[in-house]
This record gives sequence, structure tokens and C-alpha cells, in this order.
Amino acid sequence: MGRAALADIKGKDFSELAKETKTNTEDTNKVSNTNKNRSTTTSDSSRKKSRRRPKKTTMPAAVMVSPVQRLFDTCKDVFALAGTGIVPTPDKIEQLRAVLDQIQPADVGLTPQMPFFSLPVTRRAPPITYLHIHECEKFSMGIFCLPPSGVLPLHNHPGMTVFSKLLFGTMHIKSYDWVVDVPSNASAVVPPSQTVQHPEVRLAKVKVDSDFTAPCNASILYPADGGNMHCFTAVTACAVLDVLGPPYSDPEGRHCTYYFDYPFTKLSVDEITVAEEEKDKYAWLQEREKPEDLAVVGAPYTGPEIVEN
Repeated sequence: MGRAALADIKGKDFSELAKETKTNTEDTNKVSNTNKNRSTTTSDSSRKKSRRRPKKTTMPAAVMVSPVQRLFDTCKDVFALAGTGIVPTPDKIEQLRAVLDQIQPADVGLTPQMPFFSLPVTRRAPPITYLHIHECEKFSMGIFCLPPSGVLPLHNHPGMTVFSKLLFGTMHIKSYDWVVDVPSNASAVVPPSQTVQHPEVRLAKVKVDSDFTAPCNASILYPADGGNMHCFTAVTACAVLDVLGPPYSDPEGRHCTYYFDYPFTKLSVDEITVAEEEKDKYAWLQEREKPEDLAVVGAPYTGPEIVEN
């Protein structure tokens, strides 16, 4: 309602009140006594009504749940039965994916201007910053912050279901799944420099080999599908929110293994044939030690706090 309409209503009330007052001035004493009686009656009535009227209760305002709190609560539900090799049901997978897809950098306290997204000039391999949000025996939540050219080398996620949400920037992801129908007596000749420590290689198939730019949907990998071994390379400064269920655990056999990957055509292989046009979709993976130039440093998570209820 506009100001003019409100003023018109008030004007009408005031004129009616003035007219009523003029009419009642014919007998001043009568009006005085009448008003006195009215005042007493009204006062008594008001006190009675006041005693009878129940007190109004003020309902508490709805508590706003932060996106990261919603993510935590959803993870508790989705990974309630988490264990090595246990994959949540499809409806639970979609439930968690939907929550992740809504999260923005500001929801977890991130901006691209933060110092750990800057490329240092004193190191060959730029350090990667990890922001720890939460970890329990069922799942973990954290953010990897990569400056330009930062690399998380090829590694696995044994028995785990992993959700990765690119929050901002552009990242190249290359991932593999093991080929399970390789003859047991198949072998490959690996480079001599790698034979002493890790002579065995295993055939894998490329699952993803593409650039991703935010905003984009969360990606999901499973214990035996979806690209369980993957490598992240930052094309620009970028951040990726990772949810792992269950998390890494050496005592339970879920330890992180790193790999070299060799093109399919680089190694001589017995009893394995692949169509010429398919050869670039396969590679040989070989276990390796943790790369010496990999630098992952921790930093405090500064986003909204999580209430563990």
C-alpha cells in the first residue's frame, strides 16, 4: 500500500472522530459523567480481559543451516554403513551428489585471492594446500587448493567411494580403472630403472582424460569403477572439495598408493591384443614410492563450523 492511500485512510478516521466529538458536546456534564463511567467500565473490562487473555508465545526463528553443515549431515546418513568396498545405494549417491552440486566457494570460506592459490617462484613443484574439515571412521571431508600447474599425482582409493566437487578454476583429470580380464600369465617389460623396486605392472583402462571448469557437477568414483586411480593437474588456480567414504586407513588396508603410467604401446606385452584405434585408451600402471617433489601442506579450515550432533 502506498503512502497516499495510507494518508487517506488516516484522514478519514480523524474526520469521523472530530464529527463524533462535536455531536457529544451538547451536554458537557452528561458527557463528563458518561466518559467517567465509560473509563471505569473500560478499565475494569480491560483488567478482566487481561487476566483471561493467554500470553502470546514467540516462536523461535528458523535456524539457518549452512551448506557445509548440510553436507556433513548428509554424509552421516549416506555413509552410516560405510566400510571397505561398501558402496552406498544409488539413491544415497544421488542425495549426496545433489548437496555437493549446490556448494559454492564462499560456502566453505574460500576465495581465489587466498595466498595458497598463488604460484610461488622458489619451488619447482608448487605446494598443494589441504584444508581439513572433518574425519571420522565413516567418512572424511577436505579441500585441496592447487595453484596453477599444481599436481596431485596418480594415486588410488582402495575400497572407497569418492566424491570430488570442483569449486572454482579449471582442472585436468585423468583417471583409470583396472582391466580385470587380463590373462594371468601376461607380462610386460618395464624400463630397467624401475625394475628393481617395482617390477610389476598392471593393465588399466582410461576412464576420464579431460579438462573440467567450474561450475560443474561433482564426479564420483567407486572401489572398482569410475576411475579409482586418478591424477589432478591444475590448469588454473583451483579448489576441489573431496568426500571419501570410508577414509584412508592403513590399519584397515586402505592406504594411498602412487603409480607411474606408461602408454600401452611403450611396453612389450605377451598375449594381450588391443585394436589399434583403442590403444590410446589403455595404459600400464606401476606402483611407485610417494613422489619426492609432492608437497602437500595443511592449513586451517576457516569456513562455517560444523556441529557434530
